[in-house]
Amino acid sequence: MQNDINSNNIIRFAGVSKIFEPMHEVALRNATFEVAQGEFFCIIGPSGEGKSTILQLIAGLEKESEGTITKPESVSMVFQAGALLPWLTVRENVALGLAAKKMTAARANAEGMRYVLMMGLGGFEEKYPRDISGGQRQRVGIARALAADPAVLLLDEPFSALDPKTTEELHEDIIKIWRDTKKTIVMISHLIEEAVSLADRILLIKNHTVDRVFTITLPRPRRENETEFAKEVSQVRRAFFKT
Repeated sequence: MQNDINSNNIIRFAGVSKIFEPMHEVALRNATFEVAQGEFFCIIGPSGEGKSTILQLIAGLEKESEGTITKPESVSMVFQAGALLPWLTVRENVALGLAAKKMTAARANAEGMRYVLMMGLGGFEEKYPRDISGGQRQRVGIARALAADPAVLLLDEPFSALDPKTTEELHEDIIKIWRDTKKTIVMISHLIEEAVSLADRILLIKNHTVDRVFTITLPRPRRENETEFAKEVSQVRRAFFKT
């Protein structure tokens, strides 16, 4: 999917700073960038430089100290560990994403099952989080977020605790979902290769502000053993580690 990043911006940060009081701790400083509707947008950068703060600001969990943010009201976040309620089944956890919608119990159950099946969890709907794998728990978290039908899906390092095989499978799933639903996705990653593999554009955050934005034009699916993929990774890596 190709996106025109110069039109239909769904998120815009204009000179945004976030300062935590009373210690006057700067989490984000004078950040300006846009995200286009339907774009797969990745955020990378060293730890503690403001990546999670950006997601929290988009989600409305934090309020900017300076600058302006334009964003839709309808936003859902998927956390690193899925953040599932252990006393609810897979189906019931997914149905939480439908809580704000006024629908009958039967319709809510059918709608929840649609997202359970979309994430490849058929047959696991009556199991509890403790009875399924880490990858499956993350699938439940994504299904729950999608069930809310958000304009923007936020992913906070969703694959960081998973093994390589499960991660690769979820990469393929999230790209398919992105293409099928045409959702805007904003994802934090701690891996440059992962960001290059998934994103239309990559935002590099350093020193608590925007360092630069990379546009990735490689056709999908992207293979890490291909020369052009390696060139893109090398370009981003040089900027990441530049002092």
